[in-house]
Amino acid sequence: MKEILSKAKNWLSDTFDTHTRQQTQHLIEHDANKLKDSFYKNLAFGTGGMRGIMGVGTNRINKYTLGKNTQGISSYLKKRFPNEQLQVAIAYDCRHNSKELAQIVANVFSANGIKVFLFSDLRPTPELSFAVKYLNCQCGIVLTASHNPPEYNGYKVYWKDGGQLVPPEDAEIINEIENLEYQHINFEAKKELIQFIDKEVDEAFITASIKNGSFNASAEAKSALKIIFTSLHGTSITLIPEVLKRAGYTNVKVVEEQAEPNGDFPTVKSPNPEEPEALKMALELAEKEQADIVIGTDPDSDRLGIAVRNQEGEMVVLNGNQAMVLMTDFLLKEHQQNQGFKGDEFIASTIVSTPMMLKLAKHYGIECKVGLTGFKWIAKMIKDFPNQEFIGGGEESFGFMVGDFVRDKDAVTSTLLICEIAAEAKNKNSSVYEQLLELYKTHGVYQEELVSLVKIGIEGAQEIQEMLKQLREETPTHFGGIAVQKVEDYQISEAQEVLTNKKTILDIPKSNVLIYHLEDGTQIAARPSGTEPKIKFYVSTNAPLDKTENYAKVKQELDHKIESMLSYFNF
Repeated sequence: MKEILSKAKNWLSDTFDTHTRQQTQHLIEHDANKLKDSFYKNLAFGTGGMRGIMGVGTNRINKYTLGKNTQGISSYLKKRFPNEQLQVAIAYDCRHNSKELAQIVANVFSANGIKVFLFSDLRPTPELSFAVKYLNCQCGIVLTASHNPPEYNGYKVYWKDGGQLVPPEDAEIINEIENLEYQHINFEAKKELIQFIDKEVDEAFITASIKNGSFNASAEAKSALKIIFTSLHGTSITLIPEVLKRAGYTNVKVVEEQAEPNGDFPTVKSPNPEEPEALKMALELAEKEQADIVIGTDPDSDRLGIAVRNQEGEMVVLNGNQAMVLMTDFLLKEHQQNQGFKGDEFIASTIVSTPMMLKLAKHYGIECKVGLTGFKWIAKMIKDFPNQEFIGGGEESFGFMVGDFVRDKDAVTSTLLICEIAAEAKNKNSSVYEQLLELYKTHGVYQEELVSLVKIGIEGAQEIQEMLKQLREETPTHFGGIAVQKVEDYQISEAQEVLTNKKTILDIPKSNVLIYHLEDGTQIAARPSGTEPKIKFYVSTNAPLDKTENYAKVKQELDHKIESMLSYFNF
């Protein structure tokens, strides 16, 4: 606590503004627990950049922690691109303080002589990824905390390819930041270097989204599809209705109560389309309007939730794996029919997403690359293999990317894509749900479950580390009575066969992830979240499906199996 108090007292110096000093003094005098959590560490980059609670302190999002990041990145950019005109694009979402923090970040970049393109109002995150390449920037920043609670904000860093920061730049930039003191931050903006952007980039992005997300759906099929859309108080309201309209979808109803951007997210417990409850109002409107499909996006519009009607006519929410395989299969089928495969194409996914993506790739005779959690790794695949064609890919956490014009998950283009799939299916007297069941019939039913345990604060972080440590020290031999065949430990880049103890190297960057492969083909993974105080457990199991009418029975059997396996962890 002595060290924490010393760190906090540094924030009482003249380096910090009056309001910050007052808030820090208040914590020192009146709130030891909050003081401890605010200063016990420096807020770190995770899988999605830096994300945390807003407030004073080194472990909080504020003008100084973000200013220090920006000063460090400015210094790094000058070293990395010494003979180039440095340019950075900045976007922000609907969260509290996002606009103000974006302006501070712009000020620091400009103070360091770097040209800044700053969006004049909130915009979806995928548009920032697009803008980095479109405007020939070396770097991009978006102020967002995705679907986290209202007290959070964040800072995602993009590189010149439009993808998020990855090795080696991430470690080099972190080193640059850590060698700075707060008094080194230059907040004195050079206003002539800050240019506000909006319509030109919007138009270019909309055009590219429609080009990449449109296929063969007829005008008649598009107008017949009844769509309910909700932006969940986020940024997608600025683009998705317009993209759908221009693409020819005229039968779109927006959930008006959730259309206004609002960082309090007043109509939902969590603005996360991964949570079925977030789509409650949209589902109610779908019943009233007898709609075919519901689409909801998270606050920064990179994730999308989808609900469609099942064979009984009931609305069911697809999970991220189901949405991913539906969209991937559609893209592959279209590619096969229109261009054919040359052999250099690939799709992509992550180590905790459904293995069904590998089945799809094998079926079409192409490659599926698998990386760590986070779309930055998929973007890196595209960058690392320029002679291969990326068709599409995603991850279980409701993210998908169509082609490579954007290098991050993109709910804007993916919304258009799923509408194309739904319109075409309806036009053929089928449905999205029936398309999914046909995929299960061809490749087997893949049933996945995710359990997230929230562990807040210092004690929570320690508890998460202890759980993973225990799993490593006491390797499970069975889950639900089924033997473990192989354990992959991505922290030491090693896979070990349980019976033979044979070890192989995992050719993938290190990460605190454990994956157990069971003798029946089930996979169980454990990993701490990189952006939230959570530890996550993922289960994927599968079984053949002889006919679509038997899906409910097979699903129930797999659900029981998953429940039995998860009982090992004593949730």
